[in-house]
Amino acid sequence: MQQKQFIYYVLKFIGAFCILYFGTKAIIGLTVPGGYYNEFVEQYLDFPALLRNSLLNGTKLLVAAFGYDTYLRDPFRLAFVNGKGIHLVYACLGIGLFSFWIAFVFANKGTFLKKAIWITAGCLLIWIINVIRISVVLIGTNKNWKVPLTLEHHTFYNIIVYSFIFLMIWMFYRSEKNGRINLKRN
Repeated sequence: MQQKQFIYYVLKFIGAFCILYFGTKAIIGLTVPGGYYNEFVEQYLDFPALLRNSLLNGTKLLVAAFGYDTYLRDPFRLAFVNGKGIHLVYACLGIGLFSFWIAFVFANKGTFLKKAIWITAGCLLIWIINVIRISVVLIGTNKNWKVPLTLEHHTFYNIIVYSFIFLMIWMFYRSEKNGRINLKRN
């Protein structure tokens, strides 16, 4: 019986991850002019553009809090006034990280409310870490900072976010054990 439950869990996780990750990639592909472009998808379903916009504007607010003046050059670029900028491509949005977290919570047992709380909290944390990363990259680009250990900033970001995701997974399972945010089905 446990083996069937495990297989069901794995299939549910992989299915949810694939739908989220590859579904998002499909939407991106349908919103880029040329190829399989679809005006309806671009106009009504283009949530990756909303995510990118929120990340750029979140970064703009964060660096402004540290006294840096920035502006949006276009929907993909944020720059210092009289300085260098960054180009936020789709690979920088964290789609795989969001998909992993949402699929994990979805595949586990719990009520809709419990899952909604955990998904929202995890996605917010991933978003905040990404805003911090983009802010550091923007400031570092203008200050000519070098990346430690010759690693690329995506690598650091993935290490940090997956560390937090594994911490959240531990907290999720611990909440089951201790009854915190434990909204079990009756």
